[in-house]
Amino acid sequence: MALLVLGGTAWLGREVAAAGVALGQEVTILARGRSGAPPDGVEVVRADRGEPGAYAEVRDRDWDVVVDVARQPSHVAGALEALGDRTGSWVFVSSASVYAGDQVPGADETAELLAAHEADDEGWETYGARKVAGERLVLAAVGDRALVARSGLIAGPGDHTDRTGYWPLRFAHPASPDDAVLVPDTPLLTQVLDVRDLAGWLVRAGLSRASGVVNASGPTIPLADHLAVARTVAGHTGAVVPVDQDWLAAREVAPWSGERSLPLWLPLPEYAGFMARSTAAAEALGLVARPLEQTLADTLAWEVASGPGRPRKAGLSPTDELALLVDARS
Repeated sequence: MALLVLGGTAWLGREVAAAGVALGQEVTILARGRSGAPPDGVEVVRADRGEPGAYAEVRDRDWDVVVDVARQPSHVAGALEALGDRTGSWVFVSSASVYAGDQVPGADETAELLAAHEADDEGWETYGARKVAGERLVLAAVGDRALVARSGLIAGPGDHTDRTGYWPLRFAHPASPDDAVLVPDTPLLTQVLDVRDLAGWLVRAGLSRASGVVNASGPTIPLADHLAVARTVAGHTGAVVPVDQDWLAAREVAPWSGERSLPLWLPLPEYAGFMARSTAAAEALGLVARPLEQTLADTLAWEVASGPGRPRKAGLSPTDELALLVDARS
């Protein structure tokens, strides 16, 4: 069967293409090719989706499944115009960031959405609203053949955001001479999904003509349990030094990601449900998550192979953590 991946050299897109190959599909990727090398066994069509004629090489062919991970509304619209009537199934990877509120754990797909942002934009502030616009375009054009997957936090080897790799790597290589690690003391719930599980499910669901709008993420567990798994995977036996969110905020430690941050931590109560959404609908369509231990162990192996000292997009530097540990223990 013919699978077209719109974007197939960045992290998730590449895994989707690889999953298609592993499932015995004829896989084509359409991408600029700037984000990395495509997987083996795929046909590569190099094109910039922002340029006229981007779909010229693929628009006259029939596809069983098209998978689109676009962030820009114009890219979604252009793909639908060129390919909407040439495929049996359209899979659009959206985001849990489409929701207007994040306070309620267990919320399902009927929760209120952000107002759509229909213009292209590179800012993170409009990311969720741009995904809302993309969803609307997909549902209006091919709604009876569309699966809209609102992805939560993706984890696993290759996590270029550095969020899910930070904790197993830090526990494996503590900044402190006595191996202590600073952790957030919070009842926050979290859920992550291995990129390989998400990618494989997206392909299988498309091939089975699954449709609807679903939250696609992993099991919900307390952040403290996630950190305990990361610690076990890393073989950490040093002390953990818990600090609460007010302490962190007072010292300008950022939540979630970015410079001088603690990845996966979010303040309460406003983000109590951000990583605790119902995934029952996706599970009914066959979504299964592998054990967190396997995901974090494989992520740690990738982190070590990539070089533990490389510049990171999320986390505390060793120098910052050492200073904060001294402060927390004083």
